[in-house]
Amino acid sequence: MEDLIRELETQEERLQFSRFDNTDAWALGCLLVDLARERDLSITIDIRRHGHQLFHAALPGTAPDNDRWIERKIRVVERLNASSYLVGRRLAARGRTFDADYGVNPADYATHGGAFPIRVRDVGVVGVVTVSGLPQADDHALVVEALERFLAG
Repeated sequence: MEDLIRELETQEERLQFSRFDNTDAWALGCLLVDLARERDLSITIDIRRHGHQLFHAALPGTAPDNDRWIERKIRVVERLNASSYLVGRRLAARGRTFDADYGVNPADYATHGGAFPIRVRDVGVVGVVTVSGLPQADDHALVVEALERFLAG
């Protein structure tokens, strides 16, 4: 578990933007849609900056419940400025839960993988990119893959 946590922390340090605007959100969202279509994945994708939804796509096979999961994951990132998966793994490593440690309703927060902070270098977290529909490690991995490709381009 400690190795996974270190890997997740490294991802967040490495995957930072120099800037992030509406055009970037559209391009990143389209990249995620393309990856999902290539692999025939049933996912919902959401990208926000400062609470403003800039991109949303619900691919075939998804349901309104995916949107509920997205909202719950986003709240974790917005509260702690860390990916929902990293927060969940840190808590699991200590045998803790988010609702107990933070006094929140578990129906409102989900420390499951898939929501990743959009961090602008020398600024901080400005938004969140989220995927819902796969097992949590796979949701997280898909977002990381898309960010790696986007930032490399």
